[in-house]
Amino acid sequence: MSNTLTRAQLVHWRTAIFAIFFVTGLGFASWASRLPSVKATLSIDDFGVGILLFVMGVASIVGLSLANVIVARWGSRRGMLFTISTFGVGVLITGFGVQFAESYAITAVGLSLMGLGMASTDVMMNVEAAAVEQSFERTLMPMFHAFFSLGTVAGAGVGVAMAAWGVGVAWHLWIAGLVVLAAGLIALAYVPAHDGAPAEDAPELTRGERFRAMLVVWRDPRTYAIGVIMLGMAFAEGSANDWLTIAVVDGHDETEATGAIALTVFSVAMTVFRMLGGPLVDRIGRVWTLRILSVAAGVGLILFILAPSTPIAFIGVALWGAGASLGFPLGMSAAADDPAKAAASVSAAATIGYLAFLCGPPVLGWISHQIGILSTLWIIVGLIALSGLASGAAKPIAGSKVGAGHH
Repeated sequence: MSNTLTRAQLVHWRTAIFAIFFVTGLGFASWASRLPSVKATLSIDDFGVGILLFVMGVASIVGLSLANVIVARWGSRRGMLFTISTFGVGVLITGFGVQFAESYAITAVGLSLMGLGMASTDVMMNVEAAAVEQSFERTLMPMFHAFFSLGTVAGAGVGVAMAAWGVGVAWHLWIAGLVVLAAGLIALAYVPAHDGAPAEDAPELTRGERFRAMLVVWRDPRTYAIGVIMLGMAFAEGSANDWLTIAVVDGHDETEATGAIALTVFSVAMTVFRMLGGPLVDRIGRVWTLRILSVAAGVGLILFILAPSTPIAFIGVALWGAGASLGFPLGMSAAADDPAKAAASVSAAATIGYLAFLCGPPVLGWISHQIGILSTLWIIVGLIALSGLASGAAKPIAGSKVGAGHH
């Protein structure tokens, strides 16, 4: 690919994928930031909100499963034209369902489209990001994921402002949906049409042969080992997003404001380290980076659990965020090492990671109800340790141009 594109075209390609990561995070956070308004407008309780989130989660799993089928048939660039459009339209329908129709069913339909479109786009944009970093021959995946994080920060910030100004959910989500559609589709114009689709001189595969080829990755032990890396770090990240503020308030007897500051510290540490992590990987390699960061995340979480004072707890939170920052992106990068199997491997690895994000919060909530939130977090310490032990699976395969490090 790098032999057929000019430097300017490569830069445009990289910038386009940065933009897609950013607007995907923006669109998701725009919805998430208005959940209190959604709950009030639809007159539903926490259980009703939970059902909506579950519907979106199930659609996300379907989207992950469909992504490699779409890439195998049409390629990632043409596939994303469809999936980003599905995501953007889902945001628009959700806004209409909440504010104008005040319909739980229409809102659920919109969220189903959002989940389907976002998850399938997630696989394809990671496949493209892996192709970009192979072309540049240096680690860029953490930076791509940093742009997703920046998108969520921007989306949440705008959501806070919209809520403070009394702007309706529909108007907010319509603006967000149009930004997703416009920016996403414009960015795709700069993505080269290599697509990961079968080459012209490749043998024509039947539908059954193509399906069997996609299932091969699930028989590869490396897929599951990479999945363990991502599972541990997905729990480390997801548990902070969902339970850190509660752990600060209920576990350390601090105020809600202190809990919010702790979550901000975690998010900033994670985002900054994603922005700076690429050169570290290129220096010491993917495997050693993951091992060192798993130790940092584990030590940080232990410090937070046992902290005798708030400053010590905040130091733990910062280490926890920095340590958890690269597990997911480097797992994606490792899964995409082989371009021929990139879509199927990324889809499989992402499925394992997403299941942790979706199933983790309710499971941890049930356990914490039995033993308390700080005691529950020791489970995450164990999962982080497992992630570190599995880090060897992220070693670049023969022919990969990134992730080996230069000692």
